[in-house]
Amino acid sequence: MLYAILCYDSEDLVESWTKEQDAQVIAKLDVVKQKLEREGRLGPTVRLLPTTAATTVRKGKEPIVLDGPFAETKEQLLGFYIVECASLEQAIETAKDLGRASSSQGAYEIRPLRLFHAGGLAT
Repeated sequence: MLYAILCYDSEDLVESWTKEQDAQVIAKLDVVKQKLEREGRLGPTVRLLPTTAATTVRKGKEPIVLDGPFAETKEQLLGFYIVECASLEQAIETAKDLGRASSSQGAYEIRPLRLFHAGGLAT
């Protein structure tokens, strides 16, 4: 089963890190990523640009396009991992590993994926 592990945190906090602090967190997360790669369980991973770069399309009879994420949360979605796990328990353990590697509070939301297309465009 494939799972998306969505990374939520305070965007203001993460954006306030120095380049050195950010590099330290990324290096710790990279240890977890390398383990998942060795196990053949890692799919795409993404770090999103700040919410100031977001656009929202609100559904309705006439869709409305708005600047910004317009999420009703204290934490923002900052990125995600696509990981192959044998069970929800393994996905939880993977999210715990990622959480231990990150220096901030935040949360990791785990969502099973129904459809997966490997590959795609790289920029």
